[in-house]
Amino acid sequence: MEIQDVINNKEDRQFVMQAVQEKGKFLEFASHILQDDKEVVIEALKQDGEALEFASDRLKDDKEILLLGVTKAPWTVCYASDRLRLDKEIILESCRNYGQALYYASEQLRDDKEVVKAAIQNKGIIIKYASLRVRQDKELALIAVKQNKQAYHFLSDELKQDEDIKSLL
Repeated sequence: MEIQDVINNKEDRQFVMQAVQEKGKFLEFASHILQDDKEVVIEALKQDGEALEFASDRLKDDKEILLLGVTKAPWTVCYASDRLRLDKEIILESCRNYGQALYYASEQLRDDKEVVKAAIQNKGIIIKYASLRVRQDKELALIAVKQNKQAYHFLSDELKQDEDIKSLL
């Protein structure tokens, strides 16, 4: 199947369903109505989590859709609605495999030790997006610096003087 085939049949639900089962990103060429069809989007995401980019804004605010997308392609959390950027389950799932997801988390979740820990275990330097309060946590600082020595630059002044942390440099 080719892109032009999908474009020519973008209103045909059955055709688009078959197309996204073959290649999830064909969702890009479906009609807006089908990009807002939950079943079609689920099929696209089952094939390729990156297809989340082409789902409607309404479906980017659907927790089931977002979880499916970030489970397959954790970086797609960037497409989450503002409401779902507050959802700990979604952000935590994404952070476990893609530390940069912390960047897209709400301020509240950037202040959540469990979420930040998941993110920095994956990518230590991402501690720079954690709240100031969390950046003062020695346990998290040690994890971050062990994972990436550059994380040291984003720690509190007090922790920068800590002997345990300095010994990791």
